[in-house]
Formats: sequence, structure tokens, C-alpha cells
Amino acid sequence: MNTNGPAVAISGLRVVRGRRRVIPGLDLEVPAGQVVGLLGPSGSGKSTLIRCVVGVQIIESGTVTVLGHPAGSPVLRDEVGYVTQSPSVYADLSVRDNVGYFGRAVGLRGTELREAVDRTLAEVDLTSHADQLVQDLSGGQESRVSLAAALVGRPTLLVLDEPTVGLDPVLRRDLWNLFRHLAERGHSLLVSSHVMDEATRCDRLVLLREGEVLADVTPDELLTRTGAPDADAAFLALIDAETARSAGTRERSAS
Repeated sequence: MNTNGPAVAISGLRVVRGRRRVIPGLDLEVPAGQVVGLLGPSGSGKSTLIRCVVGVQIIESGTVTVLGHPAGSPVLRDEVGYVTQSPSVYADLSVRDNVGYFGRAVGLRGTELREAVDRTLAEVDLTSHADQLVQDLSGGQESRVSLAAALVGRPTLLVLDEPTVGLDPVLRRDLWNLFRHLAERGHSLLVSSHVMDEATRCDRLVLLREGEVLADVTPDELLTRTGAPDADAAFLALIDAETARSAGTRERSAS
């Protein structure tokens, strides 16, 4: 596996759904070994971009390279963990059996598998629910099972689509601490969110609006660039600036 260079490199990406261009032409690099936040309001293209990274989205043109290989390549199956917005585990299996199943899918066996399952259940605070059927869990607990299933094999790149939605503040904090721990151990994380206060927990921020990158900066650079007191205000300032720029372009074109 190629670990040199960025974890993800995207060039000229265009995605069309129906007659709507969801991503009109995007260039982006996700650095390796960092927590990169993909932020923006609902409908900004975050989930579509994530599906492109994991290789399950049909694209019109452009390239998406993940860990040195085209997105969706078979060689990436054990190297990329993906957590969708909707839980993607088996409701009629227990929590432990679900995580064990996904552990075996990435090649874990015997003692290594058991230790990985126990460690991962502890990390997502599900040890006390390990023997419950997923169908008997709350929505937030079910989402954590999906996260555990992606984490158990310790993928090189972990892609998470709004993983903290519906979770209480304490668990959200603990999960972000876990993401930081994984990055410090060399893993790369791409985490989407529409909760702007999570921006300060990232090494780098990619702010999307209507499929375009408004900013690709560190949290400190974002605040310095906009002069805003927090990420929410900074994002709104960027939107206002982009709206004004677009309006000015239309006026010049009309004249």
C-alpha cells in the first residue's frame, strides 16, 4: 500500500445527478495522518464527495485517488473503513457478533480478533451492550455499532459521514478524542459534519457549499482569514463573501 503523499487526491471531479450538477469540478487533497473535517450545510455535497472517495458513486469526470490507488479498487477493501449516515449492520445479530463479522471480513482471526472486538467495543462505549441484538438498541447505539464495525480492522483511512449525529455531548467528545488518537498513530480520517463546533477538533477543514470548496484551511487560518469569533460565524462570512463575488460577476457579465 502506498502511504506516501496525500491520503486522498481529487482532481477535476464532476458528479451529476439527474440534471443537477452536484459537484461541478472539484480539486482537493486530504493529507495523510490527519483528521480532516468536511463541513457544510445539508445539501452541500458532503455525502456525495464521501461516496466518491470510497468508490461507490458514479462520476461524470475527474479522478479520485485513495492511498495511491483509484477509489474503489479491490486493494483498498481492507484499508478503507466507511461509516454511512444510516447504520449498516445486521439487526438480528448481537453487537459483538456484528463487530466480529466485520473483523473477520478484514482478515482478523483467533485471539487477535477477540482482542480487537473487545478493544473496539470499549472505545465506542458498547461493552455493556455487547450481547444485545442490534434491533433492541437505541438509534444512537446502533450508529455506534456501525462505527465499531468500521474501526475494528484499524483501516489506514477512515471515512465517516456525520458519525456524531444523535449522540450525547459526552460520547461526541469521547469519539473525537478517539479520532485524535487514531490520527496520532498514523491513521487518516475524513469526517463530515454540519455541526460547526466540531471544526476546532480537526487538523484541517474543508468547507463545502453547493459542491464547491469555499475554504481548505486549518481552524486557526479560518478564523484569521475571516476575522470571525467562531467556526459558525466564519462559515457564514465565507458564504456572504462568495455570494457577493458571484453577484458582482453576474453584474459585470450583464453589462
